[in-house]
Amino acid sequence: MLGGVEAGGTKFVLAVGPSPGRITARHTIATRDPATTLAEAAEWLAGHGALAAIGIGSFGPVELDRTAPRWGFITTTPKPGWANCDIAGYLGGELGAPVGFDTDVNGAALAEHAASGAIGGSLAYLTIGTGIGGGLVLDGQPVHGIAHPEVGHIFPRRHPQDREFAGICPHHGDCLEGLASGPAILARWGASLSQLPADHPGHAIIADYIAQACHTLFASVAVEEIVIGGGVAQTAGLVEQVAARARALDAGYLPGSARHRIIRPRLGGDSGIVGAMMLAEAAAKA
Repeated sequence: MLGGVEAGGTKFVLAVGPSPGRITARHTIATRDPATTLAEAAEWLAGHGALAAIGIGSFGPVELDRTAPRWGFITTTPKPGWANCDIAGYLGGELGAPVGFDTDVNGAALAEHAASGAIGGSLAYLTIGTGIGGGLVLDGQPVHGIAHPEVGHIFPRRHPQDREFAGICPHHGDCLEGLASGPAILARWGASLSQLPADHPGHAIIADYIAQACHTLFASVAVEEIVIGGGVAQTAGLVEQVAARARALDAGYLPGSARHRIIRPRLGGDSGIVGAMMLAEAAAKA
């Protein structure tokens, strides 16, 4: 049996099963302080017997360099109490199992790539929710440089109707996350995007910022497909609006334009936890 942990800033999704495609039990807990949350996660996972491996897809930033002393840590996150948290070390130690570890969005990208049936190929997964993150799969493998991609912290051009809002990112102010995440939308307009009237300018503003991120990915790393998930992305018509705006930004220039796609997750809300189980499967085979 494998164990999976999708560690998010709002909730942890836990799962066990013999393979990523066969999850036999799952459980969701609230993300509280690290000691409480990780102890509860370990207790639930341990209740399902010995595990061959655990896969963790975590909110970040995280340390992915296996040669680094703090591999498996959540590092400089602004989430109170979670900076410098040894999430992989704690869960691996408590459960006595090897750990596969990556970002939550890289895990989701792996799962969506597998669900696409592509051999090799390229895909980006963007989550637009409490935060904004992006995972990349190129030639079937998640992208790691000296760290992991931080797509939520690129700087888009300001929309002409959105000049005054300072942005909410504590590090960068008006980066993509500071402008287009769920909390940024709430801070600016006092409601979630899905609660705003259909003719509210917020829909076009947020679609423009996300489309700029998609164009950046198409232009810089030449991915074929971008999958957009997360709570904000569930707003009716948003993904379609993003796709149309990204095509307009491209203006027919990019050599891969005809093959570029922006879609909703094939796995719905399961991309992250299936990706975590894939990380566990790889760790069990290592």
